[in-house]
Amino acid sequence: MAKVIYKHSPAPLWLVAFSILLPTSFACLATSATNVAIPHISGYFGSTIDEANWIITSYMIANACLILMSGWLENLMGRKLFLKVFISIFTLGSLLCAIAPNLNFMVLGRLIQGIGGGPMTPVSQAILLAAFPADKKGIAMSLYGIAVMVFAILGPTFGGFIVDNADWQWIYLVNIPVGILSISMVHANIEELETRKKPVKTDFLGMLTLVLWLLSMQIVLDKGQQYNWFDCAWICWLSGFSVCALVFFIIRELESSAPLINLRLFKDRNFLIGTILSASVNMLVFSSIVLVPQFLQNMMGYTAILSGYALAPRIISCVIMMIVINPLMKLFDNRILIAIGFFFLGISILFFMNLNLSVSFIYIAIPQVLMGVGVIMTFIPVSALVLGTLPKTELTNGASLHNLCKATMTAVIASVASTLVAKHSQIHQGYLVDNLSNFNIVFQQKLANLVTIFASNASTTYATVKANSYLYKSLLTQSRLMAYVDVFSIFALISFLLIPLAFLFKIEKKRKTIKIHIMHH
Repeated sequence: MAKVIYKHSPAPLWLVAFSILLPTSFACLATSATNVAIPHISGYFGSTIDEANWIITSYMIANACLILMSGWLENLMGRKLFLKVFISIFTLGSLLCAIAPNLNFMVLGRLIQGIGGGPMTPVSQAILLAAFPADKKGIAMSLYGIAVMVFAILGPTFGGFIVDNADWQWIYLVNIPVGILSISMVHANIEELETRKKPVKTDFLGMLTLVLWLLSMQIVLDKGQQYNWFDCAWICWLSGFSVCALVFFIIRELESSAPLINLRLFKDRNFLIGTILSASVNMLVFSSIVLVPQFLQNMMGYTAILSGYALAPRIISCVIMMIVINPLMKLFDNRILIAIGFFFLGISILFFMNLNLSVSFIYIAIPQVLMGVGVIMTFIPVSALVLGTLPKTELTNGASLHNLCKATMTAVIASVASTLVAKHSQIHQGYLVDNLSNFNIVFQQKLANLVTIFASNASTTYATVKANSYLYKSLLTQSRLMAYVDVFSIFALISFLLIPLAFLFKIEKKRKTIKIHIMHH
């Protein structure tokens, strides 16, 4: 493959960064802002929540597919044309979502939006790493972190504000002027690659296999709980097909002379470890973005905007950490910062192990602050290290593969988190229902008291039925609450288990030498 030389842009670095990060940030915002609006959108179209969840998953499937193809498409089209085309596609998808007359049209719009937004993340990371000098790569990754992480975290607050104060369509309408502005800024400030190698062959079979794998996997994850998983024949067959598609895709990409993506990049230790840790950060953050608003709206009766405000404190701590993370990265071993970051993430999730239906708004807000600190302390150092040992010719391919793994994990966790809550809720129901027994004195006393209360306005028979229903509803609520506690416990444990992985990164010796030299002076 011909050597790719990055031409230095005559535009100031801040303008280059703003031009590429503006569309990237709104592509990330589109992912999480939709989460809190799903009940409103499903009500608008008269669909169930399960049907409306395809609005989320269709975007993620398209996003993941295009992330992996971004390096190949950039080489095929050229950087400027590539960016302008995909920003235009994202803007068109946003328009279709805003004017959608039914759910199917909405899903189509989100699919198109995902196609346009997918390549933004890896390409912006590659452009920033190539444009910024070595001593400013920490700043570059801080800016990238604001666009990718902070805007993703801002999504529920933004979406909640929109749906409670205006029509949900405005979540998508705001992307249209941003898209038009982004196209003009990319045209003016982003430089074309000086030399590039156009792909000689097109791996259409690899593309098709990738799409089939992601689509079949997502259908299994979304519908598995509804159809009782492997008790359903078509779920079993589709699961087997998904595994076969994945295996075939891996073999195809390893054996192909012109692969869609270079999977051998995983031989680089920093790239492998960094991808695992980044995907895990996405999992931990996005699971809370999905589960916390669900808990607050379904269990606590919060409005969409209040549930968004409950997540807002992590934005403040994220921004503060963005300011201090670059000096910290220069002063301390980045591996230590990453380990501390995962510790903060674990502690923040541990707070939710004490959830009950009387927790205050402050109790929900405090762990959000800790999570914001943990996100930046893990995300920025990992982003700076993960591609640092790859050759410049593989930066875009590496960023594409890295972001594919993160996007796939995000798509998986969006389905798995809710499924885990439902499954654990059923388990706890099985245990708690034993308490609703005629041999349980406490239950009989509670039942008798409720029958007495309800009988003041109705017959004894009706009062007995209503009292039993009330207690069973309380059982369902308690089992659901215990399920949320279980799931948060799992994610907290995962966070702590990831801490040792941070020390597997290889750090350049010259960084240590410079540090010793500074200390000597």
